[in-house]
Amino acid sequence: MSVVMNAGNLTPEPDGPPGRPIDWALALARHDRWLRTVVSARLGERQAVDEVLQEVSLAAVGASAVVEPSRLAGWLYRLAIRQTLLYRRARGRQHKLAGRYARKVRDEGTTSPEPLGWLLLDERSALIREALARLPERDAEVLLLKYTENWSCRDLAEHLGQTEAAIESRLHRARRRLREELARSSVIEVRR
Repeated sequence: MSVVMNAGNLTPEPDGPPGRPIDWALALARHDRWLRTVVSARLGERQAVDEVLQEVSLAAVGASAVVEPSRLAGWLYRLAIRQTLLYRRARGRQHKLAGRYARKVRDEGTTSPEPLGWLLLDERSALIREALARLPERDAEVLLLKYTENWSCRDLAEHLGQTEAAIESRLHRARRRLREELARSSVIEVRR
């Protein structure tokens, strides 16, 4: 059975060779208008309709199932509905993720800095990294563990094999040295 296009409809042609592959470009072009209407009714956005129909085309061309030409319209309809649902699910996940991020930003009380703010933050971060690099390794180590790993003095003492008092003393000296390095770089002003 082969496929013949008559007035925009796919109809099986009984005298064609059975098992003949479907010309997907032609079949999708013939069904495009009503599939577009079906998807549009469920989504409403023109760009979304185009994206879903692209997915329908890819899925149809890549389908390993043999589609009977007489059942092609129903198969394409079900494929379009499935792709529409997958699209809506993906959009819902994106919306949920964006909402979660907005809540996180709102709860933390931070807002995205302006481009100048980004530049200043990057510059300040680079100066801090340079100041850390000029510190003795032991000082940089204890500061980085404290502030990047969010370790308490007890955690530092356990991991470094020292007492909490020794860790507090090391942190105090390391902070003072970092402050001095930053003051030399004019990153911060030291109050006297």
